[in-house]
Amino acid sequence: MAEKLKAGIVGGTGMVGQRFVQLLDQHPWFEVTAIAASKNSAGKTYEESVQGRWKMAGSIPEQVRNIVVQDASQVEEFASQVDFIFCAVDMSKDQIKALEEAYAKTGTPVISNNSAHRWTPDVPMVIPEINPDHIGVIEAQRKRLGTKTGFIAVKPNCSIQSYVPALHALLDFKPEKVVASTYQAISGAGKNFTDWPEMLDNVIPYIGGEEEKSEQEPLRIWGSLQNGEIVKASSPLITTQCIRVPVTDGHLATVFVSFENKPSKEEIIERWRQYKGRPQELGLPSAPQQFITYFEEENRPQTKLDRDIERGMGVSVGRLREDSIYDYKFVGLSHNTLRGAAGGAVLIAELLKAEGYIQPK
Repeated sequence: MAEKLKAGIVGGTGMVGQRFVQLLDQHPWFEVTAIAASKNSAGKTYEESVQGRWKMAGSIPEQVRNIVVQDASQVEEFASQVDFIFCAVDMSKDQIKALEEAYAKTGTPVISNNSAHRWTPDVPMVIPEINPDHIGVIEAQRKRLGTKTGFIAVKPNCSIQSYVPALHALLDFKPEKVVASTYQAISGAGKNFTDWPEMLDNVIPYIGGEEEKSEQEPLRIWGSLQNGEIVKASSPLITTQCIRVPVTDGHLATVFVSFENKPSKEEIIERWRQYKGRPQELGLPSAPQQFITYFEEENRPQTKLDRDIERGMGVSVGRLREDSIYDYKFVGLSHNTLRGAAGGAVLIAELLKAEGYIQPK
């Protein structure tokens, strides 16, 4: 078997960083060889740096316990030790942009879980089953950054993956108007119930900045590559509400949609069940075999029962029925820290490796 690519995790001590550590344990293509975080964690072993705040089910993988955490700001030193990095840091957007570009300029591919570069015109924001062609913009980005091998690619907002895949499979019918309400788990805020006891028996009808992301990011996903940048689509019109609910993991969405060419219910379900993307064609290690699963039961999908479908990398849909105002309504569900965060970023890295964008240094 070919030698594994050396992966670094920048921001490896936070919740998403911990999920990267967990997902990359025994990965067939990638091996975590270096971890970076803030100066406060630098110099400690990984086990010491997350002591008392390990949030994942199961123990810390043996392979990373004794890795000495480095200072993420020491860009060239850290980049020299890895073939590419995953980035999940808690900093201001301007700081994140500067940090990720600094890593890219060392010739290091950056797969970002952060939102800072989602609207940078030559940075692809990718759901691998939906817009893998957007990675073609990397060539223009490399020219701008002055690097032959480095670049930045980002994953989109975690909540849109509960409904965008279901809509994407129906684009041929030209959806015109979409109303989506998302019911989002507390891990989307990087917390659990120990950290956030006020969420017990509570619902908070506001998540800062989330509604704008949920309305606009799908249009960039559905955009087109033109003259070295991604130009967002102009339709459908999307309006959303985003609500925090007392659930550990899993973002659920209720969706109403009208089409220019209204399909039958049977056509919609068939599109969902048959949909495959580039990860399924390539047989990528983290790709779900069934990307979209449709449930016939009236009370599915349920967050607790169905968020882990396809190892948390699948999307569940149910309750499709005609609506009295819109054409149809349905419910969607995705795992926010797997498909929506670290798992989605790992899948992007697998796609980029398969397509030749990530190689050994």
